[in-house]
Amino acid sequence: MAALGPMALTALGESAAEAAPVRQGGSETAIPVRLRVNGRDHSLTLDPRVTLLDALRMHLGLTGSKKGCDHGQCGACTVHVGGRRILSCLTLAAMVREPVTTIEGLAGQDGGLHPMQQAFIDQDAFQCGYCTPGQIMSAIACVEEGHGGSADEIREYMSGNLCRCAAYPHIVAAIEQAAPRMRQG
Repeated sequence: MAALGPMALTALGESAAEAAPVRQGGSETAIPVRLRVNGRDHSLTLDPRVTLLDALRMHLGLTGSKKGCDHGQCGACTVHVGGRRILSCLTLAAMVREPVTTIEGLAGQDGGLHPMQQAFIDQDAFQCGYCTPGQIMSAIACVEEGHGGSADEIREYMSGNLCRCAAYPHIVAAIEQAAPRMRQG
């Protein structure tokens, strides 16, 4: 494909940037990227265009965060960076300087589930489970940022996370269940 001219690529529905690797001095451009994920340091060599989501899934084997829409509209890729929730599909891995926590990093040192994970199980707050990791990561942020005061407030704060199975009432119930336990520490 890279041998095709830009006009031929456009006719095929691909841009030249998508078809040809970035080149610098005759070799592919790759940069060193250091990530601290779930308490472990990782040194990677990545194309500067690699998103945090792709770095987590394809380079570190952490597949809990899901690629839903790849446009930041569904919340399935939500992780915490520096304690704040972010959409990892919209974040370049090379830009991340703070520790990353994924769904895989929530379990306690004793291997026990995070209170929000347990609440999702107790309240049957998932059906197919595809959106569940992103829902849980956003739900934790909802409580930690003080937005879990009422069901309406929870629904508003969680509105960026979509669930095609419509488990929303159970998700709200799970957040209401986990919030007091999380506040206690």
